[in-house]
Amino acid sequence: MHMRGRVRLVGAGAAALLAPLAWWASRPDAAGSGGPRQVPADLGARDPHATPAARRVYALLAGLENRARRGEPTRTVIGQHVELHNERYNASYGDYRGTKQPGYYYKKAHDITGRFPGFTELDLGPGYGRPGWAVGEPRSYSRSSWPSCREGWGYVDDAVDLALGVWAGLPRPADGSYHPSGTRLDCASGTRVSLPDNGGGPAGIVGFSFHQPYPGSTVKGFEETRYQNSPAAGDSGWFGRVVTPGTAEHRALLLDLGFLADHLGYLAEHGVPVLLRPYHEMNARPGHGFWWAGQDPAAYRRLWRITYDYLVNSRGLHNLIFVWAPSAWAGTAAREPGDYYPGGRYVDVVGVDDYSDTPRRPFRGRPWTQVWYQGLERYDRPRVMAESFYVPLGSARTSTLSDTPWVLWTVWGQALTYANVSTPSARNTPQDVRTTYASSQVITGGGGGRTGFAWTSLHHT
Repeated sequence: MHMRGRVRLVGAGAAALLAPLAWWASRPDAAGSGGPRQVPADLGARDPHATPAARRVYALLAGLENRARRGEPTRTVIGQHVELHNERYNASYGDYRGTKQPGYYYKKAHDITGRFPGFTELDLGPGYGRPGWAVGEPRSYSRSSWPSCREGWGYVDDAVDLALGVWAGLPRPADGSYHPSGTRLDCASGTRVSLPDNGGGPAGIVGFSFHQPYPGSTVKGFEETRYQNSPAAGDSGWFGRVVTPGTAEHRALLLDLGFLADHLGYLAEHGVPVLLRPYHEMNARPGHGFWWAGQDPAAYRRLWRITYDYLVNSRGLHNLIFVWAPSAWAGTAAREPGDYYPGGRYVDVVGVDDYSDTPRRPFRGRPWTQVWYQGLERYDRPRVMAESFYVPLGSARTSTLSDTPWVLWTVWGQALTYANVSTPSARNTPQDVRTTYASSQVITGGGGGRTGFAWTSLHHT
């Protein structure tokens, strides 16, 4: 379907976007009234027990989506994925050689532009090639379940603390959380680590992906997330057992989900809503992606629903906004994802991981990312660019957010400033980054400078 473009904000239009969140969700659903089809405006329709903060975050995203669908002025939250395990332990990662302080690429956006990302996505997997799930230091929720002070696991603590710091600010007064100063002594390495100072107040929204090593893997690392390194590669019945209660494989899955839930639970206790993006790129063909990719669609949908039921119903995590993000379905590497969609009862936001086209050579000759933006419209959910090597605005493409007004756009890790090894052309110039962060079409994070949004409004009714 044709989507109307976005109008640049000026004058009263810009001021209106800074009004309270209720304004975003105040327009009625136009579906069935002759107007453009709208997405649900209230997270409570999916989870009646959703926390007030999670409902406000979702209302922001749904409001932006519905404004775009009506052809009204709107904006895109600019996001940054942060690969903390690589920042902490991989000296060859990123734009200089040497290990980095956690949150390096969160801070890098600010170093270049004077503004932080409005959305920060972290990862509780995959581990860094160490045996077993672990944490870097004891926490109240992990002392009895997960080993503490393990080499290569301190980044998990940093991920949880940075998420809280983006939501509530770093540094901040003592508030009952761990490390409100953002600085701590890593108990495994004996080194002092410091999260970026972002002004000490609410600075944005946060999300987590979960690059989960295959259930039952003794070593936890990225290599164990790959299809070809999992039992799925040699045992056609293995994935079916993973999603079948009572099997050893299913018990291993629940152990992994317990690790995820314990850490998300800490954030729930401190009032932090989380955009959770598990089991992404599921539509890749077997052998081209993760262990959960290319499987029987019905079995994949069971995996998603098992995960949802465990986190929401068994563990009582009502701070979650569920994001379903297939890979861009281009050519032979990935198929059209519709059969893998878990259903609206289990998904709040839809997105795409797009590494298939570039600003200079858009897919099928259409405006960059338009194929995926329009393809996701039918799910009637807010649409996000979940992973991209590129910022949306730069010298190669100036109209991306007019052609495709994504609710949220996340740049992947080191790609913000450094060419990806497998895709040397994927390089953002500092000017590209500055152009994106300075655009009136973009919402940036707190911590100095214009943001385009009052982040404190997400914390109060």
